[in-house]
Amino acid sequence: MTTPTRSVVPASPLAPEDRDLLLWLLRLPTAGPLETGAGAPAPRLREAQAGYARAAAAIGFRVVRNAPPEAAELDRPDVPAPVRAARDLPGFLDDQPSLVLRLGPELPAARTVMFNVHLDTVAGRQPVRFDGDRFYGRGAVDAKGPAVALLAGVRAARELCPAIGRDIGVLIQAVAGEEGGAMGVFGTRPLVERGYIGRLNVFCEPTGLRFLPRSTAAMTARVVVDGADAVDDHAAAGHNASVLLGFLAQHLARALDRPAAEGGVCVAGLHTGTRHNKVYGRGSLLLNLAYASAHAGRRLEGDLRAALDDGLDAFCEAFGGTALFARTAADARAVTRLEWLKRGLPVLDDRDGWGHRLLRDVAGIEPWPCHEPGFTCDAIWMSGIADACTVVLGPGDLAANNAHAAGEFVRESELAEFAGAVARLLAAFAGDRNGRP
Repeated sequence: MTTPTRSVVPASPLAPEDRDLLLWLLRLPTAGPLETGAGAPAPRLREAQAGYARAAAAIGFRVVRNAPPEAAELDRPDVPAPVRAARDLPGFLDDQPSLVLRLGPELPAARTVMFNVHLDTVAGRQPVRFDGDRFYGRGAVDAKGPAVALLAGVRAARELCPAIGRDIGVLIQAVAGEEGGAMGVFGTRPLVERGYIGRLNVFCEPTGLRFLPRSTAAMTARVVVDGADAVDDHAAAGHNASVLLGFLAQHLARALDRPAAEGGVCVAGLHTGTRHNKVYGRGSLLLNLAYASAHAGRRLEGDLRAALDDGLDAFCEAFGGTALFARTAADARAVTRLEWLKRGLPVLDDRDGWGHRLLRDVAGIEPWPCHEPGFTCDAIWMSGIADACTVVLGPGDLAANNAHAAGEFVRESELAEFAGAVARLLAAFAGDRNGRP
């Protein structure tokens, strides 16, 4: 067996038109209604996809699909509750289409590389600028910057390897519905189920240019208190959801504390009310629970149920003899319930040796360290697909580049390095014959 030759493709610097495209995309608000809430202006996602398609056409891509799924495709038990609730609202799906671009003829998946990138963002606008080194704006690193660098990488690969777009096909899924807790159910999943996949599939998310063959899934639990309100002058007469949920938040945080590799736990939003002179009898506490395997997900679900049960016992013991909260303690179990907004989603654990060797040994892309936990993204929908290698790969770092936070940015050099990695990957795939039917 001969030793594979590593592809040598330099980082592909962004052209002026790439910089212009990225700044234009960053200025377009593309956060979906699950992020922005009811009454917010519609996302300008169609406009963003149209501009992206025009830029891709200059390389040779053509549009093969630009539409949302049918509402019936979301009538499934693993669809998150917020999506089910919003599905039939006027304009909800129409305003969030997904785009599929193809370079070259329609070739078998065995001769195709698919890239997935999302053009929707989390909510929150921030000033858009380029200071000569960094691009700033919502989506800079997650994931409009990677989307633009992807095109630069394909362009560089075509210049080096004429087989790309002729003997080797390239698909790009530019999707909606990655953010907002939608988990790709109306963006990526319908496209995968329609067959827009390849032998090699790359989901463009920040990984520090290391290929990650795993993607966790997440379930969202809501602890609901549904009791009686009271005025401040008779505070003991009501059920104090603020005190009960606050106690449970701390109890669950301690009981579910564990290394992220064993199942990530995020004790998230707690809401009862905003007034100072009222006892709120109703409220909710959200928890997001990430898991790396179906077994770990079931174990985490059971751990949450047990921890909530113990927490209610502890609350009753701690507050049963108090003047203000005796009624809340006495009725705590009766007014508290656990709901699931999202669960039952698959996870990705790719074991394709051929694809990993191609990425590592030929394209020169380092693997994600085994001891570092992965994260959740739309790559979960490639779980169980036969004859397909699927990895997550992109520039920057979710935390270090302030993804989902104020001051989100990406360095131009990070985008250039990602473009170079894309070019090497495509050149490696085009030159490979092993592992392909």
